[in-house]
Amino acid sequence: MNPTVDIIYQHFPNLTETQKEQFAKLAEVYPFWNDQINVVSRKDIESLYLKHVLHSLGIAKFVTEFTPGTRILDVGTGGGFPGIPLAIMFPHVQFHLVDSIGKKIKVVRGVAEAIGLTNVEADHMRAEQIDYKYDFVVSRAVTRLAEFIPWIRNKFEKQDKNGIPNGILYLKGGDLKEEIKEARVKAELHPLSTYFKDEFFDTKYVVYVPM
Repeated sequence: MNPTVDIIYQHFPNLTETQKEQFAKLAEVYPFWNDQINVVSRKDIESLYLKHVLHSLGIAKFVTEFTPGTRILDVGTGGGFPGIPLAIMFPHVQFHLVDSIGKKIKVVRGVAEAIGLTNVEADHMRAEQIDYKYDFVVSRAVTRLAEFIPWIRNKFEKQDKNGIPNGILYLKGGDLKEEIKEARVKAELHPLSTYFKDEFFDTKYVVYVPM
């Protein structure tokens, strides 16, 4: 039996009614868009809340709050992960979701509009093309860190305004020691199994790289 939206409510008991409604609507909106433009595998759409929404919210367990007005870039967002769940969770934060595949951005815009998200911008572009500066860059296993970091190295605000310094919050699984060594960065690994008990999260992490 695949988890319903209740799994989100259990792990985040202090959601507002608006947030609860927005998370609940994802169960209708994603299958609707996925039938038109495949952004989530057919098998995974059934476990949307566990493998996509809750996984994205691992970042919200590591950073439990952001200062209002914080700007976050989601690189290679695909169908809107982790950006859409995080935008629901943090309505006072501005999210910019980008992907190099235009039809995926069409889905992101459709989902954001359907659930009434006003803190999301979505653009069909590569990270290297962006001129803006952000407090944090989030992403979900787009590529190896050594390849990813040059794309976004110059995208950070110099001034920190949150509880942790500006940097990358990367969702990644597996044995990451070699990858971090290859990227030549100081990174913190925060296991998602600390927050979520399902075996899906046993080898998954939030990788935090201060920039």
